Amino acid sequence: MAVGGFGRFSPEGNAGPQRPLNDFYASDFFLTFSRPKRYYRSAMKRRKPIRYAISRRNRNLLFFLLVFVLLPLLAALDHWVGPPARRAIEQAFFYTADQRKYHRQTFAVARVIDGDTLDLDVPDGNSPFTRVRLLGIDTPETKHPRTGVMYFGPEAAAFAESLAGSRKATVLMDTVGDSRDFYGRLLAYIQLEDGRILNEEIVRCGYGYADLRFDHSCADRYEQLMDQAIQAKIGLWKEVTRDQLPSWLRQKRPLLLR
Repeated sequence: MAVGGFGRFSPEGNAGPQRPLNDFYASDFFLTFSRPKRYYRSAMKRRKPIRYAISRRNRNLLFFLLVFVLLPLLAALDHWVGPPARRAIEQAFFYTADQRKYHRQTFAVARVIDGDTLDLDVPDGNSPFTRVRLLGIDTPETKHPRTGVMYFGPEAAAFAESLAGSRKATVLMDTVGDSRDFYGRLLAYIQLEDGRILNEEIVRCGYGYADLRFDHSCADRYEQLMDQAIQAKIGLWKEVTRDQLPSWLRQKRPLLLR
């Protein structure tokens, strides 16, 4: 760029046309490269967004299709296809091997071991049966090598036998905690043929305790059912003494039956 004669300035150099200096500063060339950045920011803010017009008739038509066609269709699809699809997705991506094999599956009860343990007629590893430890409860022992037969143990076993023995039972597994205990037994809720939960009925009727040692989804409910049985003095709570309670329960509830 060169300055040529008496205050005239040419951005194109000496070879280009020359014009007054004031004209150059007012040109698009100067304005484009000399304006501060805040100018462009304010200009962008002032720019109005492009709006695509839609007639009121079309809006009403879209609203009608959404409310009276699309939503009922989605609801119908969810009712007929949703639950199986969700279960398939859960089993494929979120279930453990035990959950895929046992959860919501119905089996015959081969035998009742005691108040909180039973065998299902389905193979488990090298065993022809699957041994289930009822989740969230504990009943007085009948076959433990150290404690022997505890108070109300035979009655608890007979109660479980009367509800589940030689019947069909549905396994319901929890998502909290492990699926097996220290001895390899399956931890589960057992749903009876009439829809009741065996674990819950044992605690409700006073044939066992809510197991406060381990966390599970029904922990608060089972403890509440146990407190109701204690107040009503039903089942073992009618005459049991504190010394006849399992040691873990005496530790968890130090004021119980004092």
